[in-house]
Amino acid sequence: MKKFFIPLFSVVLLSSCASVNYSYDGKAFNHSLETITQQNLRKNLYVIASDEMGGRDTGSPGQKKAGEYIIKQYQDMGVSHPDVMDSFYQKVPAAYMNTGRGAGLPDSENILAFIKGSEKPDEIIVISAHYDHVGTKNGVVYNGADDDGSGTVAVMEIAKAFQKAKKDGHGPKRSILFLHVTGEEHGLLGSKYYADHPIYPMANTVANLNIDMIGRCDPGNCGKDYVYVIGSEMLSTDLKKINVEANNKVTKLELNYKYDDPKDPQRLYYRSDHYNFAKNGVPVAFFFDGIHEDYHKPTDDADKIDYAALQKRTQLVFATAWELANRKDRIVVDGKNNR
Repeated sequence: MKKFFIPLFSVVLLSSCASVNYSYDGKAFNHSLETITQQNLRKNLYVIASDEMGGRDTGSPGQKKAGEYIIKQYQDMGVSHPDVMDSFYQKVPAAYMNTGRGAGLPDSENILAFIKGSEKPDEIIVISAHYDHVGTKNGVVYNGADDDGSGTVAVMEIAKAFQKAKKDGHGPKRSILFLHVTGEEHGLLGSKYYADHPIYPMANTVANLNIDMIGRCDPGNCGKDYVYVIGSEMLSTDLKKINVEANNKVTKLELNYKYDDPKDPQRLYYRSDHYNFAKNGVPVAFFFDGIHEDYHKPTDDADKIDYAALQKRTQLVFATAWELANRKDRIVVDGKNNR
């Protein structure tokens, strides 16, 4: 009797120790959250939004150089491209780029990094940002630090946080695709190409969290800890609830839904890359800081970024993605994109 009882007790104990607490107050989450730092956001943004990148116009040498830097960061953190691809690049051919508002654009590339889920690898969370900007005009470089250098570096930091969890044995249960799209400034072309040629079926895509400008404040909100969240309940009431809970428990920002108004004259729901997922029935949330005085001007520089705000907003997106990736059930699609 004793000989049987001791091994059984050991098995139960080991099983108990192996279970992971994925809640927001658990070590797995908090050790990963701590890797999202102002220091690293600043370091990467001063490179992405430097004059050396020439304003990152779509398909330009400067944008390609920024892309090489992004890929090097993923390689350094041990995150690879999807295993169904030969590299990090999804080529977007010039013939496709020169549709809509595009004109005279060369070939360009989306950049895809990927962490495979441990339990539900075929269910995909997409975290996106565009890494192009408007280039150089009359010899003046438009660096696009906020638009969308801020989103670009945020996606990389979120990847680093999920990779930390994976290295600690607490990797996401669902897969995470880190998607850096091209051609946003010319009509959401890179995200449209991905939606038309998805690496993973849209039917398997659980949600898209899109980050486009999260490093500044607009005139009505400077001095506040806030972020605009757009479209989070348009297709899924679950997604908004998850985002609100993540904020309440982790970042405690003021979540502003001003641009969810169907009468929004800015029509921002339609103006960033999440929309190409929403059109395909994928629940989306778009994180945004508002229109500020340096929007699409050569003064949108890295030294004007509020790095504390950038860190908090990045952490909010990570916390939201964490729950989406690790919860038992896939979020429901119970709304309709009727705008």
